[in-house]
Amino acid sequence: MKEFMMIFVGQNYQQMGLSPEQMQVQMGKWFAWSEKMGKAGVVKEGHALTPDIKRVSGPNKTITAGPFAESKEIVGGYYIVTANNFDEVVKIAEDYPDYEYGNTVEIREVMVFER
Repeated sequence: MKEFMMIFVGQNYQQMGLSPEQMQVQMGKWFAWSEKMGKAGVVKEGHALTPDIKRVSGPNKTITAGPFAESKEIVGGYYIVTANNFDEVVKIAEDYPDYEYGNTVEIREVMVFER
C-alpha cells in the first residue's frame, strides 16, 4: 500500500458566507466522511488548517503574512490515506463534502526515500 495526501483547496466557510447552522451541517458531513474512512481503515491522519499563513521565500527569507487578498482559494486541510493507486484515492474522494461549493481535492502520492 502507498500513502497519498488529499489536500482540500477552496474557499473557507466564512468566505462563502455560510450561516452557523450551515457550517454545522457541513461539519456533520465531514465527521461522517472521516468516520467512513476510519471504518474502512484507509485514513492515517488528517487535520483542518486555520486561514492564517506565514510565507517565507527567496534568498533573503522574506516573511509575509496572510491570508492574502489575491488568493481566492486556501488549503483548508488534508488527509493522509493508504491505497494501492490514484484510482482508489479518487474513489475515496467521491464523498468530499465541499464539492457542492466548488472546492477541490488535490491528490498527491507521498514520496518515500530509502535511507
